Amino acid sequence: MDTPLRLEVIVASVRPERFAPVVADWFLRTVRDRPEFDTGVIDLIDTPLPTDLTETPEAQRFRARLAAADAFVVITSEYNHGYPASLKTAFDTAKHEWRAKPIGFVAYGGLSGGLRAVEQLRQVVAEIHMVSIRETVSFHQAKKRFDAAGETHDGAAIDAAERMLRQLAWWGRTLRSARGSDPYPG
Repeated sequence: MDTPLRLEVIVASVRPERFAPVVADWFLRTVRDRPEFDTGVIDLIDTPLPTDLTETPEAQRFRARLAAADAFVVITSEYNHGYPASLKTAFDTAKHEWRAKPIGFVAYGGLSGGLRAVEQLRQVVAEIHMVSIRETVSFHQAKKRFDAAGETHDGAAIDAAERMLRQLAWWGRTLRSARGSDPYPG
């Protein structure tokens, strides 16, 4: 097997009393069982994001971490039919570090399960030259989908996570190889 892909999981919600840690912990348990990924977490609640591309130490560390990644998964809520502003700031804080890398989505929310946020995010990541993974994990009425221990028995979400991770690994390997042999034109 090739060197594991460096996967950064981005937890987008920064609201007080957020549900994000429950969803993120479940997903991290799922992905960390897979040898094809070396997984890290960028929780935006703990990540000081600069408001522009200036070269602050925080910006340099954040951008270096993005540059070292082979793939990304975003854990996102849906707020008012959209995604969290913190996530847009994270995307806008870097530029070339995102390019030619795959990204998958794990969404949660009320009746829509975060899918409206994901559809908006697909437009954003296309603009910054990322490859959006077709399969999406979605938790409709998310608080009802997890038990007190943070486990889910939502078969559709579990199955979608497995398919998404297989697709993410394929794209991650393919794009890492392509970037290594022929740098992405910027």
